Amino acid sequence: MGGTVTVTDGKLTAAAVLPVVMRGRLAVVAVLASLVVLLLGVRYAGDSGPGRTDARIAEAAYGVGAPWWHLAHATDFLGDPGGALLLLTAGVVGCLRARRTRAAVLLLAGPGLAVGVTRLLKPLAARTINGDDNLAFPSGHTAFLTAFALALALLAAGRSGLGPTSGTVLALAAASAAGALMGWAQVATGAHYPTDTVGGCCTALAVVPAVAWAVDRLADARHPHKG
Repeated sequence: MGGTVTVTDGKLTAAAVLPVVMRGRLAVVAVLASLVVLLLGVRYAGDSGPGRTDARIAEAAYGVGAPWWHLAHATDFLGDPGGALLLLTAGVVGCLRARRTRAAVLLLAGPGLAVGVTRLLKPLAARTINGDDNLAFPSGHTAFLTAFALALALLAAGRSGLGPTSGTVLALAAASAAGALMGWAQVATGAHYPTDTVGGCCTALAVVPAVAWAVDRLADARHPHKG
């Protein structure tokens, strides 16, 4: 993750975490993802069981045998505090060793705020699973892994100098793959309904681009350089 230099609004900016060429497209993605979270939250508000689509998907995914059961639990661990700490520590240490401070901030703040938003939304949606005390929508585990993968993809796109199309494709592919993997694990272990995991994935897609933009703005405001 070597440092890069970009020019933004006439200023020389070191190591932007949200590539300028991708900002417009990711803003659209964030808005659309927010709408999906809103629509799903309203649709399943107060429910204590699966919808028709949830039931069909869960029937195929739930209760898988070995070795898939072990893979599902290993994936689930990555969203637990211990697993998340391992991923974040590895990512942040790598960024700091490469002297990319704002990249380290994004890897902490992006997934952290994505999970925080899911915790704020859960009592509002009030959807439950496996008992009245287990709030389900949106999935925090799915939000975390999606956000972490998306943040890494943004850093990779910036370092590689990818264009708006290729960079956005990389970001969405990484986020979708991580979201699908964790979403499958959550359904397979019976922790969430499928639509909960879609909500978690979309929460990350809405939050991380905004966090990356804010990190760049704050860093540039603190250390302005004239081009």
